[in-house]
Amino acid sequence: MKYSILMYLLLVNIVIACQQPKETSFNSPDGSLELDFKVEEGKALYHLSKEGKEVLEWSQLGIIMDKADYYNGLSLVSISELGEIRDNYSLVHGKKKEIEYVANERIYSLENPDGEVMKMAFRLSNDGLVFQYQFEGEGDEVFTIEEEKTSYNFPAVAKAWMQPIAEVNTGWESSNPSYEEEYQMGIPVGTPSPISAGWVYPALFQSNDNWVLISEAGLGTNYCASRLAAESPDGEYDLAFPGPEEVFPGGPAKPTSTLPWESPWRILAVGSLGTVVESTLGTDLAKPAVRMSSDFVEPGQAAWSWALGKDESITYDIQKKHIDFAAEMQYEHCLIDVNWDTTIGYEKIAELVDYGLDNGVKVHLWYNSAGSWNTTPYHPRNLLLTDDGRMEEFQRIKDMGVARVKIDFFGGDGQSMINYYHDILKDAAEVGLLVNFHGTTLPRGWHRTYPHLMTMESVKGFEMITFEQAFADRVGKHCLMLPFTRNVFDPMDFTPMSLDEIPNIDRKTSKGFELALSVIYESGIQHLAESPEGMAKQPEKIKDFLRGLPGTWEDTKFIAGFPGEYIVLARKSEGGWYLAGINATDQSQEIKLDLSQYGSGNSWQLIQDNADYSSFDVSQIVEKEELMVNLSPLGGFVLLHLK
Repeated sequence: MKYSILMYLLLVNIVIACQQPKETSFNSPDGSLELDFKVEEGKALYHLSKEGKEVLEWSQLGIIMDKADYYNGLSLVSISELGEIRDNYSLVHGKKKEIEYVANERIYSLENPDGEVMKMAFRLSNDGLVFQYQFEGEGDEVFTIEEEKTSYNFPAVAKAWMQPIAEVNTGWESSNPSYEEEYQMGIPVGTPSPISAGWVYPALFQSNDNWVLISEAGLGTNYCASRLAAESPDGEYDLAFPGPEEVFPGGPAKPTSTLPWESPWRILAVGSLGTVVESTLGTDLAKPAVRMSSDFVEPGQAAWSWALGKDESITYDIQKKHIDFAAEMQYEHCLIDVNWDTTIGYEKIAELVDYGLDNGVKVHLWYNSAGSWNTTPYHPRNLLLTDDGRMEEFQRIKDMGVARVKIDFFGGDGQSMINYYHDILKDAAEVGLLVNFHGTTLPRGWHRTYPHLMTMESVKGFEMITFEQAFADRVGKHCLMLPFTRNVFDPMDFTPMSLDEIPNIDRKTSKGFELALSVIYESGIQHLAESPEGMAKQPEKIKDFLRGLPGTWEDTKFIAGFPGEYIVLARKSEGGWYLAGINATDQSQEIKLDLSQYGSGNSWQLIQDNADYSSFDVSQIVEKEELMVNLSPLGGFVLLHLK
């Protein structure tokens, strides 16, 4: 009898052990990244390390809905087998054309005290960690997520490079927030944001010799955009939702949906600076392209009068001159900015469109997003707020031959405002118009989902240099943050490149620095700020370089650099490789370039600042497999592979 009881207890223990979830940790395909997961005292937690070094300390997870709590009292009820995720896709425009995503995936099922289940899907690729909240079910019942309890808990020794987000309804004509602040660089984790609204994505951290870039992707119509909270005690950054004012009137700010429901993917690119800069996680986890024709999608360069000429330049004669300029420079596009509906008018715009098409240049038109969220006086406005009105206006200008719309001054990150972006993009796809958003949120991989989304501002860009000498004085370091943050995953309409004079501003960056921005910055359509008058003063070889500038890239490689200081990138086009570097420091940087890895043949054209920064030195480099380039203070260079 005693033996039978012992056997029974042993069998019970075996059954119980078999029911307990196993394998709570797993690795990336190359084994370098390790994700650990646990439930402790009813709370779900995760931990990330790379090659044995801690990247994130135990960080929290959870969702609190209005009708369910998936944060307190959780139990781990099952863990999926380790699965492999593979995805191959092409981008119509971006920093890389053909992309393969490979990751290991494990799904953890958590149950709350009411028996309701939340799944956590984690994926590890060689370049980072992503995870997503998933809820199964069906029906018409609507749920609201009051809080997402995600956090990123960094070791105390970590440092951060981050941009605060402006408070809603502040700034010029209440046009904030628009992701247009300046970066805090190399600050200790835990430093509060100087603005109480928090920090924007992408946020860059250095943690135990590894770099981490945090963002999100896969943001559809059933969730709001998120950010990092302003306060991060002991280096733990909580995910935060936008404020209640950041909405399309009448719509929700917080995530609101029926079931089934999935959150956006939370993204952490992890590794060396090169790994982070080259990472494609922002599009890997974006939703695939919608069903649409992309025949009308043409990346390229654009002439743009407003950069230097401002409102006074939006006249028929000046715009015709800029179309001529675009044709001479072999730019594919020309943007006509604010107030064109009254300063030029629809009838004369139609003439300019025809003139542009006759000269191989496509014309774009500016619009105000309108609505109660801003009081900006620019127009046309109030034409895009409804589906019917939007489609009527889009079809009208499409019939005229207009190629793209630039839409400005959006009102934040609430779910209903995010839906407004999606509605515009869907209608523009149906009509066949390219899109550029300004005064806007971060794209979050949308250019994969909507190939006709060519670029978005979401940055303190060139126009701010033209407004304020103080910003022009410090813009070099700002420019050197963007390749490591804002422009890693998404196209960015910084509108770069002033080679001559900026009215009433003493430009501090060199001509070489400015020219290099045309390669360093990636945008589906690059609006180059230089005017016809300023370009006329440049050497013919500089004009030829810009005439041949590719509209998109097949690949991007990081060569050297440090956030806020300097960077050297290599970008590949169908015609060959372009190498470019810029330096924001007051010290020269000696950069050794291994030319042998950038295609057959060893003839290159090097363009850099001359000795007194007054112009360019242009030279041909032949029969060299290595080249030392002096990256001068606040200077830059471009190196073009000649076939």
